[in-house]
Amino acid sequence: MSGITAQAVKSLRDRTGAGMMDCKKALQEAGGDEEQAIDLLRKWGAAKAAKRAERETSEGLVEIASRDGATAMVAVSSETDFVARNEEFQDFSQRLAAAVLASDLPEGEVVGGDELLGRPGFEAFSAEVADLRAKIGENIQVYRAVRFGPSEDSAVGRYLHFDGKRGVLVELTGISGEEGEALARDVAMHVAAARPAGISPEDIPAEIRDRERAVLAEQTRAEGKPEQIVEKIVEGRMRKFFEQQTLLLQAFVKDPDLTIGQLLEKRGEGVTVRRFAHFAIGE
Repeated sequence: MSGITAQAVKSLRDRTGAGMMDCKKALQEAGGDEEQAIDLLRKWGAAKAAKRAERETSEGLVEIASRDGATAMVAVSSETDFVARNEEFQDFSQRLAAAVLASDLPEGEVVGGDELLGRPGFEAFSAEVADLRAKIGENIQVYRAVRFGPSEDSAVGRYLHFDGKRGVLVELTGISGEEGEALARDVAMHVAAARPAGISPEDIPAEIRDRERAVLAEQTRAEGKPEQIVEKIVEGRMRKFFEQQTLLLQAFVKDPDLTIGQLLEKRGEGVTVRRFAHFAIGE
């Protein structure tokens, strides 16, 4: 091994997790100096990681952390489910969620991974992502993050799907305590299943509403409907669109005879959804 012992290679591999041949090559170029070899491996890994960062990530994990009434959620993506089940990947995701929970991230604002890792206090996580790409050999990306702060007159519910690939946070106002948290959990589970685009029709961006209206008008005319009733038919179909796309108008998955809005009304006057966040890996 050109003066480099198998024990030296093993020691470097144990410390870095790099491949045997890469460890051997690094030790040879470093003249057997392990610390210099580690620096070389990190440089090589950074170059490889830059290429990996361009590859598609459709697997990963959603992690949720809660403490003292505050809740945070992050989504971290990988190329394969095998890596998503890797202990180091899972540990990184859990620690990142805890860091978001303890941060001053703007209340309720969903931020992208690049923005999060560029914020003060997250520099170490940014470096760790690059190290993980080099060590694990896949593109790893922090996808999204959000933090809901504590509030005395509201309740936050959380839902994490059994496979860890879908997570939801829901905050209700007008209700609190264990009753409020249980109701918010039910609504969070509903969001995971029904995937609403907003809380009410007003939350659907105007350009999306206008585009949907235009498409429905063309479809109605293509059906041969008289022009004088096209607008009326389109309005009816837009109501159906909003029932499918907005949370308060959707039929509750656990009791389709009730809309979410009606479910909340039954719990008390003024009980409603303040906000929700829905993260899904691969979407």
